[in-house]
Amino acid sequence: MKGHVVAEVSIVPVGTGDTGLSRYIAECLEVLEGRKDISYRLTPMGTIIEGSLDKVLEVIHKMHEVPFNKGASRVVTFLKIDDRRDKSSTMTGKIESVMKLRPSTKI
Repeated sequence: MKGHVVAEVSIVPVGTGDTGLSRYIAECLEVLEGRKDISYRLTPMGTIIEGSLDKVLEVIHKMHEVPFNKGASRVVTFLKIDDRRDKSSTMTGKIESVMKLRPSTKI
């Protein structure tokens, strides 16, 4: 969709006394669930979020706060934003563009 961005976010709580992050990530995803103004996809290394830049930044800010609210003393958030304004771009469309060039590879 034109006017939308595709962003990848990884939120890493630090100082939790535990190496496991799944419980923090699960609660971060609750921020995204049920929203009609964005789309998202969990990946093994982060979360892809698609929507207007304002909405994407809004939800990432809320996600960033989750580990603090769960007792983390430090949070490192990695964010990449693909803001394409010459034509529509979606997370699915980006994958399809690559896969068209590799017809023998399945998604």
